[in-house]
Amino acid sequence: MRVFSTQIVRLTLLVLCVSAGRAPAQEIRRAVPVNPPVAATAPPVSTPAPATPTPPRLVPIPPPNVPAVPASVNDTAHFLAGLPVSEGSPLVALTQDPAWQRHAAFFNQAWTRLDAGQLAGLRTWEASFLPDATQPLPVVFYMFSGPDLLYAEQFFPNARTYVLAGTEPIGPLPDILRYAGPSLGPALQNLDKSLNSVLNFSFFITKEMKTDLQREDLKGTLPIFYVFLARSGKSITDITFITLDKSGQAHISGPGEKAKGLTPGIRITFRGAPDAAPQTLYYFTTDLSDDGIRSQPGFIKFCEGHGAGYSLLKSASYLMFEGGFDAVQKFLLSHSKVIVQDDSGIPITDFDAAKWQLRFFGAYAGPIDVFKQHFQPQLQAIYQRIHPGPLGFGIGYRWNSRQSTLIVAARKGAAVSPPQAEPPSESPPPDSTAQ
Repeated sequence: MRVFSTQIVRLTLLVLCVSAGRAPAQEIRRAVPVNPPVAATAPPVSTPAPATPTPPRLVPIPPPNVPAVPASVNDTAHFLAGLPVSEGSPLVALTQDPAWQRHAAFFNQAWTRLDAGQLAGLRTWEASFLPDATQPLPVVFYMFSGPDLLYAEQFFPNARTYVLAGTEPIGPLPDILRYAGPSLGPALQNLDKSLNSVLNFSFFITKEMKTDLQREDLKGTLPIFYVFLARSGKSITDITFITLDKSGQAHISGPGEKAKGLTPGIRITFRGAPDAAPQTLYYFTTDLSDDGIRSQPGFIKFCEGHGAGYSLLKSASYLMFEGGFDAVQKFLLSHSKVIVQDDSGIPITDFDAAKWQLRFFGAYAGPIDVFKQHFQPQLQAIYQRIHPGPLGFGIGYRWNSRQSTLIVAARKGAAVSPPQAEPPSESPPPDSTAQ
């Protein structure tokens, strides 16, 4: 009986020793990923383990027909604009996709129509009535612009710096390769939809833009900036995400970086030709109301640091007709040599006759119904009294050229080249509020 008990004890100790020897191997197996590329079979306990082999190098395999090399910024811009990409670009294969070919055909047709019916008329008008705007300018301010670089660049093609601002988000850098396959068509269709109103009517529809630019496919304003730059013959040389602190100083940031009191923005540097002077676009997502500027004053301080320039106001929702936008209006009236606007910008009565000389073009049919409360009887009286200059293109909410209103306000004493053809000018109404 004593011998039998001794055997049981020895057997139990042997089992415990074997179990202890296997514990590390169990821990290693738990660390191996599920379904590893190479599976190894553990040798029997009684057999000496062979030397540990060098683990195989795992090379990530890209999805079918999707190059592993990222596309360049300019090829991406050309692709989104429906233009040919460079030879050897990883996007070349995607240009064979019927979805992109439909997209390119849409843009070619839309851009041809836009240039013939709109942009050519703008250039002709400007050559006659505002030639100074085509010269090199230090800065152009375009408040309430959203992503409308198109008209800022058309009115002021040689500005050194463009400063645009709106509530629309910036979004991430567009990565076309991630949409290879069935998702490419819907992504391009959403971009076409986002641009449809500005290509046909000269303005973005704000409510639709808020929906379109929040979609997961090509969201934000960056794809639209890419399209306008590519179609205008520009080459992008740098893109940097920035934020403005409350003093107006710019700091490099990451995409989508947010912090209380900071204003998110993007800086895009581009050229029209290899030997042309570089130009810079700044776009900031910010609230231009008085409350918004109080909470994020960095944007206005940043603009003030650029001195006086030219300003564009178009399809601005008549925001400065209502209380709560005094700060941005004050900035424009104190930092603009020339303001080019439709009737939705600064109210005509807010230009001080001692400081501003106004010229009028086109016609004044009053606001569209949704803004009918902002009808300006003083402006109607001016158009009835004078013979305004011609306007061969549509602009603003009254996009038909026969109903469009364009006002050029030049600060008296500013160095502005005289126009080649001069329509009658008019001082602001005598009851204007001095600024």
